[in-house]
Amino acid sequence: MTDESQHPAGLDLTSLTAHQLQSPLAAVKHLLEMLQGEYVGPLSERQKEMLARAGARCDQGVETVQRMLSIARAQQETVPADASTDITAVLHKVREQFASQAAERNIELTVDIDASGTWVAGQEAGLTESLNAVVHNALKYTPDQGQVRLKLQEDKDQGLLKISVADSGVGIPEESREKVFEHFYRTPDQQKSSRPGTGLGLSFVRAVIMSMGGSVRADKSDLGGAEIIISIPQARQSAKDISQDERKGMKVVIVGGVAAGPKVASKVIRLMPDAEVTIVERGTTLSYAGCGLPYYVSGVVTEQKQLMSTAVGAVRDHVFFQNVKNVRIMNQTEAIEINRSAKELLVRDLAGGGTMNLDYDKLMLATGAKPIKPNLPGIDLDNIFTLHGVYDAEGIKSVLLEPKSHDVVIIGGGLIGVEITEALAKRGCRVTIVEKRAKLLPMLDWEMARLVEQHLEAGGVKVLTATQAERFEGAGKVSAVVTSNGKIPAEMVIVAVGVSPEVTLAKQAGLEIGTTGAIKVDPHMHTSDPDIYAAGDCVENINLITGRPCYFPLGSTANKQGRVAAVNICGGSDEFPGILGSTICKAFDYCIGRTGLTEAEARDLGYDVTTVLAPAPDREHFMPGAKYLLLKLVVDSKTRKLLGAQVTGPGEGHKRIDAAALAITANMTVDQLANADLSYAPSYSLAMDNIITAANVARNKLDGLMVGISPIEVNIMTREKRDFIFLDVRSPGEYEQVRLPNATFIPLATLRSRLRELPRDREIITFGQISLRGYEAALILKHAGFKNVRVMDGGVEMWPFEKLF
Repeated sequence: MTDESQHPAGLDLTSLTAHQLQSPLAAVKHLLEMLQGEYVGPLSERQKEMLARAGARCDQGVETVQRMLSIARAQQETVPADASTDITAVLHKVREQFASQAAERNIELTVDIDASGTWVAGQEAGLTESLNAVVHNALKYTPDQGQVRLKLQEDKDQGLLKISVADSGVGIPEESREKVFEHFYRTPDQQKSSRPGTGLGLSFVRAVIMSMGGSVRADKSDLGGAEIIISIPQARQSAKDISQDERKGMKVVIVGGVAAGPKVASKVIRLMPDAEVTIVERGTTLSYAGCGLPYYVSGVVTEQKQLMSTAVGAVRDHVFFQNVKNVRIMNQTEAIEINRSAKELLVRDLAGGGTMNLDYDKLMLATGAKPIKPNLPGIDLDNIFTLHGVYDAEGIKSVLLEPKSHDVVIIGGGLIGVEITEALAKRGCRVTIVEKRAKLLPMLDWEMARLVEQHLEAGGVKVLTATQAERFEGAGKVSAVVTSNGKIPAEMVIVAVGVSPEVTLAKQAGLEIGTTGAIKVDPHMHTSDPDIYAAGDCVENINLITGRPCYFPLGSTANKQGRVAAVNICGGSDEFPGILGSTICKAFDYCIGRTGLTEAEARDLGYDVTTVLAPAPDREHFMPGAKYLLLKLVVDSKTRKLLGAQVTGPGEGHKRIDAAALAITANMTVDQLANADLSYAPSYSLAMDNIITAANVARNKLDGLMVGISPIEVNIMTREKRDFIFLDVRSPGEYEQVRLPNATFIPLATLRSRLRELPRDREIITFGQISLRGYEAALILKHAGFKNVRVMDGGVEMWPFEKLF
């Protein structure tokens, strides 16, 4: 096979011939269209058929000429030495281009990235057109219901990136796999088929790839059809180190305010005072504490500006950022398009309507998330709000101005729904929470969530779980919510069913989107374009325990990610390792928190888990202000490592969740956690802190010293009428105040003298107020020869079902 790149004279002749053919072919095409349109007289059906065939042949000729010119250009062009392209972005762009065509024929079109470095030495336009040609062929020769796979792999030894396009189509015979890259060659099967073609597509691909110093070959695909494999040298550096001179005057454009965006701006200016930093923000409010909005609604935070202020009272508005931080603020400005090749951001002035381009050296996406609004009848009625910004909070407060009680329905029992519940109840509202799941707060396991539900109900809140909102009724403004469990009157509705990442701008730019639907970033907060970073609620995170992608939007995470991105924009090498989903919130006087995996999540992931329910005061019981804290641990039974922790109750839970988060991050076992050197003073903690006691309970279970059973399992046994003794060993005073159904009462102090009252052939489940006495009772029974004894975790304090008073 002749390499035409070695024969420029022949190449010039090819180019000249193609140019000469363009005009007459275009003229013929125009004449055929005139005839087909019957502009020169009527046609018979036979004549129309013949003209259509002639038109198709003419189109094929035009395509051939255009491809010949493309080949000539590719072989003549010299790729600049510093040209580089992010091949990941190209692959996703190509997939998007052919997605609808593949879907129409039920062909599965996928992209598989298996490479850490994804930049190649080549220009984006040529690579995109080459891959378009290969994928076009793959789809053309793949039958309906088939597969086409684009895959990127890294050959670190050779310094190459390998791009393969594999299909489940007709394939290429072995004897034709070299010839398919020759001009005008078509395999015998292709020639016999009815599919049109010029035989120049792969010839063009070869010319482009060779001009980049790469190679291309054909092979048999593991999907059963053909596979075209392109190898291109990797770019030496995907993001060059930034020297001091290069940092000076660097243009950094940030899209989005609230948390991550202003954090990036502030840190960049601290590290590079000469940088030109611009924040583009759709709204008028730049930076505020979004998590404080429920407290603004309740009146705990009295003024809006408090949510926008520093600790010393300086309001973080556009004047503050411009005067103090030297950051240019473009409020009421929408970012509408990223031109990655030109490194420009197109923005629109929402007030004036004009557009302009902002050029950048580094672009930061902090586009956040948008509230999910269910597509239900009546959703657009007045007095239906989300709680996703200051204006929502102001709207809610305006409804509450009337000096009377209001019926408020909250759709969704997640974090936002629970947090706003307290705020509304404090304003005298009658609140109903409607949650379609079987429990509130997906971040908690069922028994912990049920304890929160009971506390909310005790505070006058009506909780409807397993209930679906179906429509909203009202004349102009909402007056009722119709649910699967009936109609609820409502003067106001808060829709709090969650948020989704705002990735419109990133998708339009061809940036890689992760499996969660959020922007995919590496630990340095790079997107698939090394000059574009992203942080906050718009990005995908990595779970530190599972290593899997997750989406868990939190203001704390946004701030940490923003700092990492800023350091790296300024030439550093900081990393954000991932998250545990550590969360804390408040419902009336209850603290609610979690970190790591729930029991349900751990079991779904295949862990063999041991759980602990450990209620206890949050400080020494004799100290004023001591309050119960209800703690749950989730432990890997095989490795003894802590996997997760949850708390609720009126006690101080945040420091126990923080301790658990650090223990999980450090891969600590419960044995190590049980001996952690935590601080102690009666005013602040127990001598054996709650989390240390819980870790020791886990050790007792793992070592076989205690056999536990959860309240959920006990409840199931009761409903199934299994034969067991449910033994309450608390004091008579405690028993008189509250007791559990179907329990046998023998105080611990009299248990040894009353052993004959208990049958030895039945299972006995012991419990106390907080399980300690239940454990001691089980030890007494075992020492006395009782064989089948278990302790109910959590005792009466953590019993999530009916209690008798």
